[in-house]
Amino acid sequence: MPTGAQLIAGAVIFPIGSALLLALIPERSDKARNSMAIFIAAVTAVMVVMLLPEVLGGHMAFVSLLTIFPGLELAFRADPLAILFGVLAAVLWVFTVVYSTGYMAHEKNRRRYFVFFLLSLGTTMGIAFSANLFTLYLFYEFLTIFTYPLVIHTGSKEAQAAGLRYIIYSFTGAAFVLAALVMTYSLTGTLAFTPGGIVNLAANQAALWQLIFVCFIIGFGVKAAIMPLHAWLPAAMVAPTPVSALLHAVAVVKSGVFSILRVMYSVYGTAALSALNLSLFVIVLVSITILAASIIALKQDVLKRRLAYSTISQLSYIILGAGLLTSLGLCGGLLHLLNHALLKITLFFCAGAIITVTGKEKISEMAGVGRQMPLTMLAFTVCSIGMIGLPPTNGLISKLCLMAGSVEAGHPAVIIVLITSALLNAAYFVPIIITAFFKKGNFTRARGVEAPLSMLGPIVFLALTCLVVGIKLDLTVPFIQSVVRYLF
Repeated sequence: MPTGAQLIAGAVIFPIGSALLLALIPERSDKARNSMAIFIAAVTAVMVVMLLPEVLGGHMAFVSLLTIFPGLELAFRADPLAILFGVLAAVLWVFTVVYSTGYMAHEKNRRRYFVFFLLSLGTTMGIAFSANLFTLYLFYEFLTIFTYPLVIHTGSKEAQAAGLRYIIYSFTGAAFVLAALVMTYSLTGTLAFTPGGIVNLAANQAALWQLIFVCFIIGFGVKAAIMPLHAWLPAAMVAPTPVSALLHAVAVVKSGVFSILRVMYSVYGTAALSALNLSLFVIVLVSITILAASIIALKQDVLKRRLAYSTISQLSYIILGAGLLTSLGLCGGLLHLLNHALLKITLFFCAGAIITVTGKEKISEMAGVGRQMPLTMLAFTVCSIGMIGLPPTNGLISKLCLMAGSVEAGHPAVIIVLITSALLNAAYFVPIIITAFFKKGNFTRARGVEAPLSMLGPIVFLALTCLVVGIKLDLTVPFIQSVVRYLF
């Protein structure tokens, strides 16, 4: 039985090393490459899931690979927040790889695609299990590098432009993170993630700590798509749909949100955030993003772009919950981290299936799709209801907790933001469902009635999971509450 330290190291190193071996498989050996890619993702997920009992039992495995200076080392740790993000990303990665084998079957450069897809998996695991800011920063940078070839996969001028924008935004954000990291180390002598934070509010340092926090928000806010740092994300929709799902539900954007959560609760802590009056700054910033992105989504006719702006809005729900600095608010934010991942990855899978079968990318062209692809559109409907926050889906509980947390924090105006956002969600999701099911359409199928089983299987399974998790709250809420207790 491997130790916790071995499992952490394996979850990071195994997919990266295996991706390099995958590159040796000939381009046309699709069956061997697909099988190996699924195997690598599945083994990684198993290693991460095996850490769960240990973490739930109160033991947090730790492994240090390299010490550069005292308080500055390359190290990994499996604490409750790490295991939440790690398990979520690793398990959903398996579904995304399976889905990719069907979606990419007729695309070019499949070997390159899967190599960087698995490199990104290992890098995301490195972010999840980082024990300090230094390790997080290194893997955060590698994630940008490894996901760039996925964004520009098609090689079109539009893809090249989107990739350039992605690189510029990401590296600019990383520069702010690096500056904040250097200032933090100079003031504290450590970058280790610690419950309650490492910030020591000595005399005359309040303004400096406020500046550092703004640098962190700008830096990590790029991948978290906080407005006005979001423009790279809708542009990146030119990537293949599995990459879009990965960007929006699992890897890149969630890494940005996860990093902000780490800064708020493992670097600053609630006491420092309150003393520095940073809570209101976060709440106002993300509330603007929630509403503005939802309004922009209404105007998008391309399905993937509408989903992209929905993502921008929904990500800020998570940060909003953290910014309330209450246990109920953080519980709502972390629940939404989980629920949004399940809902949004399914929605993007559905979008990819529609494109594969019908060739249609615009909502205005989707008349009758629901009659021709009933399983896909039923899954889309379930997850749309979840995004609005209606029962019996898993989107309801996280939004209820956020509302309760806003009252607990003394910010009842946040409830207005959440209700308005829910109405806007309904305004841009319901017309898609009506168009697909209740308008007559006539289109030529590219192949089959539904997408291939490798694509349809993950769609149906994840949509059902959203319903089960929404009904059986004991599957997620107790664990999320344990993460909240750890961070507070």
